[in-house]
Formats: sequence, structure tokens, C-alpha cells
Amino acid sequence: MDIERFVAQSLGNWRSMRSGHSLAFQQFEDVLSEISIKSIKTNNQIIKKLIRSSSLRDDSIFSSPFQIEWQAESDWEPDDPSQVSNGSCIIVPIPTNKTSGQILRSIGYAESVPAESNYKFLEDGTFVLSTNYEQSITEERIWFVSDNVRCRSSVLNTSAGSGILQSSFASEVRKIKI
Repeated sequence: MDIERFVAQSLGNWRSMRSGHSLAFQQFEDVLSEISIKSIKTNNQIIKKLIRSSSLRDDSIFSSPFQIEWQAESDWEPDDPSQVSNGSCIIVPIPTNKTSGQILRSIGYAESVPAESNYKFLEDGTFVLSTNYEQSITEERIWFVSDNVRCRSSVLNTSAGSGILQSSFASEVRKIKI
């Protein structure tokens, strides 16, 4: 697996069912999401801005940039369980070699700030993304069960790495047009 193939395989509309366990709050959360993953043009100004504001050089070679948009319903919304949260994120992969590199994100997974992550592919094709934020460290894993089914897990640790704050698992099914 390489980043170009991974992104190409991820493009499309997905229905996600995620279960999360917050150890900090001792709560479980079930989230249903609609996720859209689209490729974006390489001359997009947001890509140039992300690279300029990162620790990387302006001439870094990126590959297969894409945008993720989501709408999620969580059973953990205390005031209104039917409340929908949504968002969007631009993701710019910068390969170092065929199986690893860096990723720039306009919005991070664990903290709502731009993020720089390291990625690698395991021998079985699993994508592993590690991000150090100001207050936490995350590791996300994504793997394909088939062309139209993928799984995603994440672990959120304290910034000192001394404890797990949250873990989650999601199964995602591609929506196929008939």
C-alpha cells in the first residue's frame, strides 16, 4: 500500500458507525456519521497555506491531497441527542518514501487546530497515523476489509503519554450508487 492507492481507495461517500470509550469521563459514546472524501486540486490555495504555516519547507512534494466532510449524530449530547455536528478538513500527504511520510491537516482529529502527523503503512496495508498535539497524542489506524468496507480505530493519550484518555472503533461502509 502507498499513499496514492490509499487515498484513491478512500474516495467516496461513507456511512460510519463509531463506538468510543472516554476513560476520563467513564462514558461510552455511539456516533453515526455521513462522511464524504473528495480529492482536491493540487493548486488549491489552502494547500499552499498549510505548507507555509507548517514546519516543512515550501518546496515539499505532496501527493493526493483530499478533503473530508462529515455530519455526525452522537448519543452523548446531553441537551439534544439528535443534535448534528459537522465539519470539514483538508489533508495533504507528503510522502518520505513509498510506505511513510507526513500529513498536514487543516483541523486535527483530537484538537481543533492545524496538525502535522506522521504516517506509515504496515505490511498488511494498515495505515497508521500518529499526531502529537499540545495536550494529547493520538494514534489512528485505518484498514480496508474489502473495497467498500473499512475499519478505523483510535487511541487518545495524555501529552506525556502517561495514560489513555479515549479509545474508539468505527466500521465504515461505502455508499454505492445503484
